[in-house]
Amino acid sequence: MPLFKKRAVGKPGEWYYCLEHKKVEEGPQCPAKDRFGPYASRKEAEQAMETARERNLEWENDPRWHDSSTPAEDG
Repeated sequence: MPLFKKRAVGKPGEWYYCLEHKKVEEGPQCPAKDRFGPYASRKEAEQAMETARERNLEWENDPRWHDSSTPAEDG
């Protein structure tokens, strides 16, 4: 186990949304696995979950993500 934790370093003015704490943070305060970002503004970071929902819906409905060449399931 390491003696020192490597501190995440960000640029001033970068905003993140922490998935674990469910809050906006300036600079990366939590591990990368637990956050979305960076965002250019606090407002963008506050909308991170809604942005993710919208993108997921777009991807789920994008025909390029569905392989129509798979054989049909037998019932």
